[in-house]
Parts: sequence; C-alpha cells; structure tokens
Amino acid sequence: MKYFSLLVICLLFSCGKKQDVLLPKSNLTVVKDVQDHSPIYIFFKKEGNDTIADLNRKSAIISTNWIFNIDKRLPLKLVMPHVIKMQEKKRADSAHKNENAENYYSYADSVGKNLAFFPFTKVYYKMEKPTAGSFVVYFKKGDGQVFIGNKKVLISQILPYFFSLKFEKVPDLVFLFDKEMSYQEYMKYKIVLHKYVTFNLDKLPVEFVY
Repeated sequence: MKYFSLLVICLLFSCGKKQDVLLPKSNLTVVKDVQDHSPIYIFFKKEGNDTIADLNRKSAIISTNWIFNIDKRLPLKLVMPHVIKMQEKKRADSAHKNENAENYYSYADSVGKNLAFFPFTKVYYKMEKPTAGSFVVYFKKGDGQVFIGNKKVLISQILPYFFSLKFEKVPDLVFLFDKEMSYQEYMKYKIVLHKYVTFNLDKLPVEFVY
C-alpha cells in the first residue's frame, strides 16, 4: 500500500478542510507494513498562546489495527491523555473486539523514505510517578538526557547497568518520560530503546509520563 500517498490524501481532505500532521522521523524502520488498519489523528493546533492536541478518531474501527498519526511538535502531556482514552475504548469494547488487532504509532523513516510503524498495543500509560521501590529509568526532556538515579547513562547501557547491580529483591524496571518532552523526542527514545534494550517493548507493560 502506498502509505505516503494515502496519508497525504487523508490529511488534506479530512473533514472537508486542510489539516496536516508533521510525523516524527527516524533512520530505522521497526514495522514496514500494516494491513487492515484504520487511522487516528492527533493534530497540532494553536489557540491564542495555547497549544491544543486535536483528536480525530472518526475513522477508527474497533476490529482493525489502529495507526496513530500524531504531530511531532506536541508535548507528551497533551498527547498521552488521548492515547490512553483510545486504548481504554478499544480494550473495553468486547462486542467488536479483535484479539489480533494491534495499535501502532506512525513515523517517517528518513533513510528508507517510507512510512514506518511502532507497535504499542500492550503498553499501559500512567500519568503519574512510579511507585516507590521501582527501578526507574528517567528520560528527561533534552536529547540524550537519560538517568538512573542521579547517574546519566547511554540507552545502550541501561540493561548492562541494571544487571550489574546486586539486589536483595530484583525490582521492576520501569520507564519514566518527561511530560514536557515533544512527541518527536519520545519516539526517538522508543525506537532507540527497541534497538538496544529489547526487541519488544510490550514486555515492559507500563510506562509513566510525569
């Protein structure tokens, strides 16, 4: 399917008016093709001095794969409430539920020159701090600002550092993302995490945004 052409057509003529989404960019494709999908858009809007995340879910069909097309300029604090709302809606609709249907974020692969997708079906988002006792990896706003406690680390060293420590009881490894970071920065972290930490981030089922 010609995703770029389809995306441009959908965005330009959605709701009878011109709207567009500036997608995040990466140099790596995680998933290249998604069949049987329906789109969800979160547009960037300005109202005076306020930034608005404008959700358009009119084309979302519960039984299909959902592709979230989100403007890269939006901060996580505006994006995630909509993502959470849509995930809860899909999980709660047992009448039309398709156990094989997935949720994906879309982004542009700047090297392959193709539209790419990142799965996040099983991730649960929480807009709060992690509970005490968790092993927190904190992704601060600002490229490359990743901390474990007060120690700054490279993403590629998260697991080696974790496994090098001796615990009386092994804590849960959780990711905490700065709510002020842009969606572009969030996706950059997610894709690098996929490359260096785990090939399936769904194995870490909870992400905190605070």
